[in-house]
Amino acid sequence: MIRLIPTTIANEATRDLYEEAFPEEERRPWNQQVQLVASRKLQLLHIHREDAFAGFIFYWNLPEFSFIEHFAIHPGTRGGGAGTQVMQLMEAQLNRIVLEVEPPVTEQAIRRIKFYGRLGYQAFAESYHQPPYHPHYPPLELRLMQKGLAPAAAMFPNIKEQLYKYVYNK
Repeated sequence: MIRLIPTTIANEATRDLYEEAFPEEERRPWNQQVQLVASRKLQLLHIHREDAFAGFIFYWNLPEFSFIEHFAIHPGTRGGGAGTQVMQLMEAQLNRIVLEVEPPVTEQAIRRIKFYGRLGYQAFAESYHQPPYHPHYPPLELRLMQKGLAPAAAMFPNIKEQLYKYVYNK
């Protein structure tokens, strides 16, 4: 059974998986991540399967939607529908969700986009660049996907504006 456990403590298991699952250009420095979680601006859910740590979700509650910034399942827990179960639990809790995915240029990125597509997420056609987490990196080309937004609220410029303002401080 998959459980999502809210916490304000980003422990070592979370850090290890965060650094393993996301390259440096796709994650903010750990000390900043910890500060955002402690301030409750950034929400952290530990994913447990059979009472063992199985992953995490970092997400933001923004004015018109929730933004899943980082989601990772521990490699030993992948498969068997764990990711699908986690996303279904998140959808029941949050309703309107936006997330970022890599462009469909690698096999892994294509699998990830198809995974979210099977769950009913729709990709925006517009170009999107994530502001860099580190000063020595350029903006990162990504794609935005969403589920649960009404057509008027799904306006790409509004979503991008909220992400830049609240998540990236731009």
